[in-house]
Amino acid sequence: MKKIRDKNNRTKLAYGKEHTARPVQKRVQSARPRPPEPAAEPAARPSAAERGEEARSTRPDIRYHSGARPDLQMPEILTVEPGSDYALLDSGDGEKLERYGPITIRRPENQAIWRPRLSASEWDAADAVFTGDTDEEGTGRWRFPNGDLGETWPMAQDGLPYLGRFTSYRHVGVFPEQAAHWRFVEEAVKRAGRPVRVLNLFGYTGLASLLAARAGAEVTHVDASKKAIQWARQNQELAGLEDKPIRWICEDAVRYAEREMRRDSRYDIILLDPPKFGRGPKGEVWQIFEDLPYLLSLMRGLLSENPISLILTAYSIRSSFYSLAALMEDHCRGLGGVIQSGELIIREAGDDPRLLSTSLFSRWVGS
Repeated sequence: MKKIRDKNNRTKLAYGKEHTARPVQKRVQSARPRPPEPAAEPAARPSAAERGEEARSTRPDIRYHSGARPDLQMPEILTVEPGSDYALLDSGDGEKLERYGPITIRRPENQAIWRPRLSASEWDAADAVFTGDTDEEGTGRWRFPNGDLGETWPMAQDGLPYLGRFTSYRHVGVFPEQAAHWRFVEEAVKRAGRPVRVLNLFGYTGLASLLAARAGAEVTHVDASKKAIQWARQNQELAGLEDKPIRWICEDAVRYAEREMRRDSRYDIILLDPPKFGRGPKGEVWQIFEDLPYLLSLMRGLLSENPISLILTAYSIRSSFYSLAALMEDHCRGLGGVIQSGELIIREAGDDPRLLSTSLFSRWVGS
Protein backbone atom coordinates (compact mmCIF):
# COMPACT_ATOMS: atom_id res chain seq x y z
CA MET A 1 0.00 0.00 0.00
CA LYS A 2 1.56 3.19 -1.22
CA LYS A 3 1.19 6.56 0.47
CA ILE A 4 1.00 9.70 -1.62
CA ARG A 5 1.02 13.17 0.15
CA ASP A 6 -0.68 15.92 -1.83
CA LYS A 7 -0.35 19.70 -1.50
CA ASN A 8 -3.07 19.90 1.11
CA ASN A 9 -1.14 17.65 3.41
CA ARG A 10 -3.52 14.84 2.78
CA THR A 11 -2.29 11.30 2.45
CA LYS A 12 -3.78 9.09 -0.18
CA LEU A 13 -3.66 5.36 0.36
CA ALA A 14 -3.38 2.75 -2.39
CA TYR A 15 -7.03 1.69 -2.12
CA GLY A 16 -8.13 5.32 -2.75
CA LYS A 17 -9.31 6.48 0.80
CA GLU A 18 -8.03 9.73 2.29
CA HIS A 19 -6.56 10.34 5.76
CA THR A 20 -5.80 13.78 7.20
CA ALA A 21 -2.65 13.86 9.29
CA ARG A 22 -3.06 15.34 12.79
CA PRO A 23 -0.99 18.42 13.44
CA VAL A 24 1.76 17.91 15.97
CA GLN A 25 0.99 19.70 19.26
CA LYS A 26 3.68 20.82 21.60
CA ARG A 27 3.25 19.64 25.15
CA VAL A 28 3.18 22.54 27.57
CA GLN A 29 4.08 21.73 31.16
CA SER A 30 1.70 23.52 33.53
CA ALA A 31 3.35 25.56 36.23
CA ARG A 32 2.94 24.20 39.76
CA PRO A 33 1.03 26.56 42.09
CA ARG A 34 3.24 28.27 44.63
CA PRO A 35 2.61 27.38 48.20
CA PRO A 36 0.79 30.18 50.07
CA GLU A 37 2.91 32.66 51.95
CA PRO A 38 2.86 32.01 55.66
CA ALA A 39 0.39 34.36 57.37
CA ALA A 40 2.02 37.15 59.30
CA GLU A 41 1.66 36.75 63.02
CA PRO A 42 -0.57 39.43 64.57
CA ALA A 43 1.35 42.07 66.43
CA ALA A 44 1.41 41.39 70.13
CA ARG A 45 -0.86 43.69 72.09
CA PRO A 46 1.05 45.86 74.54
CA SER A 47 0.66 44.88 78.14
CA ALA A 48 -0.95 47.16 80.71
CA ALA A 49 2.48 48.06 82.03
CA GLU A 50 3.68 48.95 78.53
CA ARG A 51 0.60 51.07 77.85
CA GLY A 52 1.15 52.89 81.11
CA GLU A 53 4.80 53.54 80.34
CA GLU A 54 3.91 54.83 76.88
CA ALA A 55 1.42 57.31 78.33
CA ARG A 56 3.87 58.49 80.99
CA SER A 57 6.59 59.08 78.42
CA THR A 58 4.49 61.83 76.82
CA ARG A 59 3.79 63.72 80.05
CA PRO A 60 5.63 66.87 81.06
CA ASP A 61 7.94 66.78 84.05
CA ILE A 62 6.22 66.92 87.41
CA ARG A 63 6.18 70.44 88.78
CA TYR A 64 7.07 70.83 92.45
CA HIS A 65 6.30 74.06 94.28
CA SER A 66 8.64 75.80 96.67
CA GLY A 67 7.87 77.07 100.14
CA ALA A 68 7.52 75.65 103.61
CA ARG A 69 5.90 72.30 104.18
CA PRO A 70 2.53 72.29 105.93
CA ASP A 71 2.42 71.16 109.54
CA LEU A 72 1.88 67.44 110.07
CA GLN A 73 -0.70 65.76 112.28
CA MET A 74 -0.30 62.01 112.44
CA PRO A 75 -1.29 59.42 113.10
CA GLU A 76 -4.91 60.51 112.72
CA ILE A 77 -7.44 57.71 113.20
CA LEU A 78 -10.87 58.53 111.72
CA THR A 79 -13.45 56.13 113.11
CA VAL A 80 -16.90 55.23 111.81
CA GLU A 81 -19.22 54.20 114.64
CA PRO A 82 -22.14 51.75 114.31
CA GLY A 83 -25.47 53.40 113.52
CA SER A 84 -28.89 52.83 112.01
CA ASP A 85 -27.59 53.23 108.42
CA TYR A 86 -24.62 50.90 108.81
CA ALA A 87 -22.92 48.73 111.40
CA LEU A 88 -20.01 46.30 111.40
CA LEU A 89 -21.52 43.48 113.44
CA ASP A 90 -18.46 41.23 113.62
CA SER A 91 -15.26 40.28 111.82
CA GLY A 92 -12.73 37.46 111.82
CA ASP A 93 -11.34 34.45 109.96
CA GLY A 94 -10.94 36.60 106.82
CA GLU A 95 -14.57 37.78 106.73
CA LYS A 96 -16.81 40.57 107.98
CA LEU A 97 -20.49 40.59 108.92
CA GLU A 98 -22.22 43.93 108.24
CA ARG A 99 -25.66 45.47 108.44
CA TYR A 100 -26.81 47.93 105.77
CA GLY A 101 -30.15 49.20 106.98
CA PRO A 102 -32.21 46.03 107.56
CA ILE A 103 -30.00 43.69 105.47
CA THR A 104 -27.08 41.69 106.87
CA ILE A 105 -24.19 40.90 104.53
CA ARG A 106 -21.28 38.47 104.85
CA ARG A 107 -18.24 38.95 102.62
CA PRO A 108 -14.42 38.57 102.60
CA GLU A 109 -12.14 40.90 104.58
CA ASN A 110 -8.42 40.19 104.35
CA GLN A 111 -7.58 42.40 107.33
CA ALA A 112 -9.67 40.30 109.73
CA ILE A 113 -7.02 37.78 110.78
CA TRP A 114 -8.47 37.30 114.28
CA ARG A 115 -11.31 35.05 115.41
CA PRO A 116 -14.98 36.12 115.23
CA ARG A 117 -16.86 37.18 118.38
CA LEU A 118 -20.36 36.08 117.32
CA SER A 119 -21.56 32.51 117.02
CA ALA A 120 -21.56 30.53 113.79
CA SER A 121 -25.37 30.57 113.77
CA GLU A 122 -25.39 34.38 113.79
CA TRP A 123 -23.02 34.45 110.83
CA ASP A 124 -25.06 31.81 108.99
CA ALA A 125 -28.20 33.94 109.37
CA ALA A 126 -26.82 36.61 106.97
CA ASP A 127 -29.21 37.70 104.21
CA ALA A 128 -26.48 37.84 101.53
CA VAL A 129 -23.20 35.92 101.34
CA PHE A 130 -20.44 36.61 98.82
CA THR A 131 -18.65 33.53 97.53
CA GLY A 132 -15.68 33.53 95.19
CA ASP A 133 -12.32 35.20 94.92
CA THR A 134 -11.16 36.79 98.17
CA ASP A 135 -8.93 39.28 96.36
CA GLU A 136 -10.09 42.91 96.56
CA GLU A 137 -10.95 42.97 92.85
CA GLY A 138 -11.66 39.27 92.44
CA THR A 139 -14.96 38.17 90.93
CA GLY A 140 -17.52 35.89 92.49
CA ARG A 141 -21.23 35.60 93.14
CA TRP A 142 -23.77 36.28 95.84
CA ARG A 143 -25.87 33.70 97.65
CA PHE A 144 -29.15 34.63 99.38
CA PRO A 145 -29.97 32.01 102.03
CA ASN A 146 -33.17 33.75 103.20
CA GLY A 147 -34.63 34.44 99.75
CA ASP A 148 -33.69 36.47 96.70
CA LEU A 149 -33.13 40.17 97.51
CA GLY A 150 -32.98 41.40 93.91
CA GLU A 151 -30.15 43.34 92.34
CA THR A 152 -30.66 46.58 94.31
CA TRP A 153 -32.13 47.68 97.59
CA PRO A 154 -32.67 51.10 99.23
CA MET A 155 -30.11 52.38 101.73
CA ALA A 156 -29.39 55.74 103.36
CA GLN A 157 -26.42 57.81 104.51
CA ASP A 158 -27.09 60.64 106.97
CA GLY A 159 -30.62 60.96 105.65
CA LEU A 160 -29.64 60.76 101.97
CA PRO A 161 -31.26 57.75 100.22
CA TYR A 162 -29.31 55.74 97.64
CA LEU A 163 -29.28 52.32 96.02
CA GLY A 164 -27.19 49.42 97.21
CA ARG A 165 -26.29 46.84 94.59
CA PHE A 166 -24.74 43.37 94.77
CA THR A 167 -21.77 43.49 92.37
CA SER A 168 -19.59 40.64 91.18
CA TYR A 169 -16.59 42.26 92.89
CA ARG A 170 -18.09 41.82 96.40
CA HIS A 171 -18.79 45.56 96.72
CA VAL A 172 -22.27 46.98 97.35
CA GLY A 173 -21.90 50.55 96.05
CA VAL A 174 -20.65 52.27 99.16
CA PHE A 175 -17.50 52.32 101.28
CA PRO A 176 -18.88 53.18 104.73
CA GLU A 177 -15.50 54.10 106.20
CA GLN A 178 -15.52 57.12 103.87
CA ALA A 179 -18.31 58.65 105.97
CA ALA A 180 -15.65 60.48 108.00
CA HIS A 181 -14.53 62.34 104.85
CA TRP A 182 -18.09 62.92 103.64
CA ARG A 183 -19.05 64.62 106.90
CA PHE A 184 -15.87 66.67 106.88
CA VAL A 185 -16.66 67.96 103.36
CA GLU A 186 -20.30 68.70 104.21
CA GLU A 187 -19.30 70.74 107.24
CA ALA A 188 -16.55 72.56 105.32
CA VAL A 189 -18.98 73.57 102.56
CA LYS A 190 -21.52 74.85 105.07
CA ARG A 191 -18.89 76.82 107.04
CA ALA A 192 -17.34 78.43 103.96
CA GLY A 193 -20.02 81.09 103.63
CA ARG A 194 -19.24 81.39 99.90
CA PRO A 195 -19.70 79.35 96.71
CA VAL A 196 -17.59 76.18 96.87
CA ARG A 197 -16.51 74.11 93.88
CA VAL A 198 -15.79 70.42 94.53
CA LEU A 199 -13.95 67.98 92.27
CA ASN A 200 -14.53 64.30 93.05
CA LEU A 201 -12.15 62.05 91.11
CA PHE A 202 -12.72 58.27 91.03
CA GLY A 203 -16.16 59.21 92.35
CA TYR A 204 -17.79 55.75 92.02
CA THR A 205 -21.52 55.80 92.82
CA GLY A 206 -21.63 59.43 93.89
CA LEU A 207 -22.35 59.57 97.62
CA ALA A 208 -19.58 62.11 98.30
CA SER A 209 -20.78 64.20 95.36
CA LEU A 210 -24.42 64.09 96.43
CA LEU A 211 -23.68 64.94 100.06
CA ALA A 212 -21.46 67.88 99.00
CA ALA A 213 -24.15 69.11 96.60
CA ARG A 214 -26.81 68.82 99.31
CA ALA A 215 -24.62 71.03 101.50
CA GLY A 216 -24.55 73.69 98.77
CA ALA A 217 -21.45 72.95 96.67
CA GLU A 218 -21.11 72.95 92.88
CA VAL A 219 -19.76 69.48 92.12
CA THR A 220 -17.87 67.84 89.26
CA HIS A 221 -17.95 64.06 89.56
CA VAL A 222 -15.50 61.99 87.45
CA ASP A 223 -15.33 58.22 87.07
CA ALA A 224 -14.06 55.96 84.27
CA SER A 225 -17.00 53.53 84.55
CA LYS A 226 -20.21 54.23 82.64
CA LYS A 227 -22.07 51.87 84.95
CA ALA A 228 -20.88 53.79 87.99
CA ILE A 229 -21.99 57.09 86.43
CA GLN A 230 -25.43 55.63 85.64
CA TRP A 231 -25.67 54.32 89.19
CA ALA A 232 -24.72 57.76 90.56
CA ARG A 233 -27.42 59.42 88.45
CA GLN A 234 -29.96 56.95 89.82
CA ASN A 235 -28.85 57.89 93.32
CA GLN A 236 -29.26 61.58 92.48
CA GLU A 237 -32.82 60.97 91.33
CA LEU A 238 -33.63 58.81 94.36
CA ALA A 239 -32.27 61.52 96.68
CA GLY A 240 -34.36 64.22 94.98
CA LEU A 241 -31.29 66.28 94.09
CA GLU A 242 -31.86 66.61 90.32
CA ASP A 243 -31.81 70.41 90.64
CA LYS A 244 -28.39 70.50 92.29
CA PRO A 245 -25.37 71.58 90.18
CA ILE A 246 -23.59 68.26 89.59
CA ARG A 247 -21.68 67.45 86.41
CA TRP A 248 -21.32 63.71 85.78
CA ILE A 249 -18.21 63.00 83.68
CA CYS A 250 -17.21 59.54 82.39
CA GLU A 251 -13.51 59.90 81.68
CA ASP A 252 -10.04 58.87 82.75
CA ALA A 253 -9.10 60.90 85.83
CA VAL A 254 -5.65 61.92 84.59
CA ARG A 255 -6.94 62.92 81.15
CA TYR A 256 -9.69 65.00 82.71
CA ALA A 257 -7.28 66.73 85.11
CA GLU A 258 -4.91 67.57 82.26
CA ARG A 259 -7.73 69.13 80.29
CA GLU A 260 -8.92 71.12 83.30
CA MET A 261 -5.40 72.48 83.70
CA ARG A 262 -5.47 73.71 80.09
CA ARG A 263 -8.85 75.34 80.80
CA ASP A 264 -7.43 77.07 83.88
CA SER A 265 -10.21 75.57 86.03
CA ARG A 266 -10.05 75.83 89.81
CA TYR A 267 -11.63 73.95 92.72
CA ASP A 268 -11.87 74.63 96.45
CA ILE A 269 -12.13 70.99 97.58
CA ILE A 270 -10.69 67.98 95.73
CA LEU A 271 -11.29 64.35 96.67
CA LEU A 272 -9.26 61.46 95.25
CA ASP A 273 -10.13 57.84 95.96
CA PRO A 274 -8.00 55.97 93.40
CA PRO A 275 -7.77 52.18 93.03
CA LYS A 276 -4.49 50.33 93.04
CA PHE A 277 -5.02 49.51 89.35
CA GLY A 278 -7.65 50.65 86.87
CA ARG A 279 -8.49 51.34 83.23
CA GLY A 280 -10.02 54.39 81.60
CA PRO A 281 -12.87 54.34 79.06
CA LYS A 282 -10.38 54.44 76.16
CA GLY A 283 -7.99 51.85 77.54
CA GLU A 284 -5.94 54.23 79.66
CA VAL A 285 -4.02 52.46 82.43
CA TRP A 286 -3.85 53.62 86.03
CA GLN A 287 -1.21 52.27 88.44
CA ILE A 288 -1.19 54.05 91.75
CA PHE A 289 2.52 54.10 92.55
CA GLU A 290 3.50 55.18 89.04
CA ASP A 291 0.69 57.69 88.40
CA LEU A 292 -0.28 59.22 91.74
CA PRO A 293 2.66 61.70 92.00
CA TYR A 294 1.81 63.17 88.59
CA LEU A 295 -1.91 63.34 89.37
CA LEU A 296 -1.23 65.12 92.67
CA SER A 297 0.89 67.69 90.84
CA LEU A 298 -2.15 68.37 88.63
CA MET A 299 -4.37 68.65 91.71
CA ARG A 300 -2.08 71.32 93.14
CA GLY A 301 -2.52 73.28 89.93
CA LEU A 302 -6.31 72.94 90.13
CA LEU A 303 -6.64 74.29 93.68
CA SER A 304 -8.26 77.70 93.91
CA GLU A 305 -6.62 80.80 95.35
CA ASN A 306 -8.40 80.16 98.63
CA PRO A 307 -8.57 76.36 98.82
CA ILE A 308 -10.26 74.41 101.60
CA SER A 309 -8.98 70.84 101.35
CA LEU A 310 -7.29 68.14 99.27
CA ILE A 311 -8.28 64.63 100.37
CA LEU A 312 -6.54 61.39 99.30
CA THR A 313 -7.57 57.84 100.21
CA ALA A 314 -5.70 54.68 99.24
CA TYR A 315 -6.79 51.03 99.48
CA SER A 316 -5.03 47.69 99.23
CA ILE A 317 -1.52 49.00 98.68
CA ARG A 318 1.79 48.09 100.29
CA SER A 319 2.47 51.48 101.74
CA SER A 320 1.83 53.49 104.89
CA PHE A 321 0.17 56.74 105.81
CA TYR A 322 3.67 58.13 106.41
CA SER A 323 4.39 57.61 102.70
CA LEU A 324 1.15 59.33 101.71
CA ALA A 325 1.94 62.22 104.04
CA ALA A 326 5.40 62.68 102.51
CA LEU A 327 3.87 62.65 99.02
CA MET A 328 1.27 65.22 100.04
CA GLU A 329 4.03 67.38 101.52
CA ASP A 330 5.78 67.40 98.14
CA HIS A 331 2.75 68.91 96.47
CA CYS A 332 1.42 71.18 99.23
CA ARG A 333 4.51 73.27 99.91
CA GLY A 334 3.73 76.94 100.33
CA LEU A 335 0.03 76.38 101.02
CA GLY A 336 0.23 76.64 104.80
CA GLY A 337 -2.41 74.72 106.69
CA VAL A 338 -1.91 71.19 107.97
CA ILE A 339 -1.61 67.66 106.58
CA GLN A 340 -3.51 65.02 108.51
CA SER A 341 -2.55 61.44 107.75
CA GLY A 342 -3.58 58.10 109.17
CA GLU A 343 -6.16 55.35 108.77
CA LEU A 344 -9.89 55.04 108.22
CA ILE A 345 -11.31 52.44 110.58
CA ILE A 346 -14.70 50.99 111.54
CA ARG A 347 -15.65 50.13 115.10
CA GLU A 348 -17.61 46.93 115.60
CA ALA A 349 -21.06 46.99 117.20
CA GLY A 350 -21.84 45.19 120.43
CA ASP A 351 -19.83 44.30 123.49
CA ASP A 352 -16.03 44.27 123.48
CA PRO A 353 -15.80 45.76 119.95
CA ARG A 354 -12.64 45.78 117.88
CA LEU A 355 -11.45 48.25 115.25
CA LEU A 356 -11.18 47.19 111.60
CA SER A 357 -8.67 49.14 109.50
CA THR A 358 -9.90 49.64 105.95
CA SER A 359 -7.67 52.17 104.19
CA LEU A 360 -4.99 54.84 104.44
CA PHE A 361 -5.63 58.53 103.98
CA SER A 362 -3.84 61.86 103.85
CA ARG A 363 -5.63 65.18 103.61
CA TRP A 364 -4.43 68.75 103.46
CA VAL A 365 -6.64 71.27 105.26
CA GLY A 366 -6.24 74.98 104.70
CA SER A 367 -5.79 77.33 107.65
